[in-house]
Amino acid sequence: MKKILLLSLILSQLIFNLTAEKFEFKYTKGESYRILSTVDEDVFVNGILNHQAEIINRISVEVTDVTPDGSGIHKANFMTSENSVGQNKVSTWGQEYNSIFTRSKNGTYDIADEYFMPVVRNVPVFPDKDLKPGDTWQAEGHEAHDLRQTFNITTPYKVPFTAYYTYQGETEKDGQKLHVIKAIYNLYFASPKPDMNSISPAKDEYFDYPISTMGYSDQTIYWDNQRGTIQSYTENFRIQLETVYGNIFVFQGTAGAEITELKQVNNVATIEKVQKEIEDLGIKNTAVSADEKGITISIENIQFKPDSAILQESEKEKLIKIAKILSAFPENDLLISGHTALAGNAQSRQKLSEERASAVAEFLIDLGIKDSHHIFTQGFGATKPIAPNTNTEGMARNRRVEITIMEK
Repeated sequence: MKKILLLSLILSQLIFNLTAEKFEFKYTKGESYRILSTVDEDVFVNGILNHQAEIINRISVEVTDVTPDGSGIHKANFMTSENSVGQNKVSTWGQEYNSIFTRSKNGTYDIADEYFMPVVRNVPVFPDKDLKPGDTWQAEGHEAHDLRQTFNITTPYKVPFTAYYTYQGETEKDGQKLHVIKAIYNLYFASPKPDMNSISPAKDEYFDYPISTMGYSDQTIYWDNQRGTIQSYTENFRIQLETVYGNIFVFQGTAGAEITELKQVNNVATIEKVQKEIEDLGIKNTAVSADEKGITISIENIQFKPDSAILQESEKEKLIKIAKILSAFPENDLLISGHTALAGNAQSRQKLSEERASAVAEFLIDLGIKDSHHIFTQGFGATKPIAPNTNTEGMARNRRVEITIMEK
């Protein structure tokens, strides 16, 4: 009987060892990756739908060092682009935020108050033990909201929470073995009266600030334990802010994110390869350069119908050839920048440069090179000339669209 019991205990331990997993973040100095999250959000003010928005958050991250205890020191750039639903086919390159933070092996953040990003901190946090399907645990975290524009609060507005986790087991997603982790937390935070020294002077005679925050987040995290990182996640959320003057702001919707290792393109071999392909394809008036964002293909003297953003047929043929080059970089996002010559007024030049960048982006989307979440646009008007605007030749060069294959 004792032997049977002993064998049963040994067998149980073997089964546990086979199914249990130790989860922790793994960092390598010099590695870089991109997080692309999309948020579909309804915004209500005092019970009335104010607007519906699609928000794209693009985050490029580099691990600059790894500490002796295995924590990773990160340098990150966050870009947020927001469009009203149904407004645009492509996303405009939005406001950028830089951030520096340390994240431990179990997932906790150490970040200074000068940085507003990331918003959700300490999710997930892992316990220091092996986990098997069905195991649960909890850990503290917080959301750090940027309320500078809405409420003139110049430091992150932090809302603490306790997250409850369940390890649901293994799954296969996109041909990859992943682990499914459920993370749920509720928000309720009664705000202390703000320090008026941390608040920017308001133009109005009164200052409306949050007095309470409530809501919830329900996340499904897909974890790659081999690489020690999140592969993707989905989320349902609702946040409600009540202010001192009784106004109620509600933000609710769904979100999702994908995490991708960035393909390094800013090297001599890749630049020379792209330049040679442009020459072999007979693409005229096109130059290749590199900067911190990646490799840029500059199409000079690009032809649109007069005073419009409608591409001439000759330029469509040129873009079809360039698309063949771009197809070699499926993991890298594209940034399309529009420029004009010095003609008309600054406002019209800015508008035209944005519209022409969008026209090129939409054409590339229609060709199937990228979807609308992986191509961004911006316009500079005539603020970044590459030649004098004093003659026809110089103005033709300045009238250009640049396509950047992004590595950051």
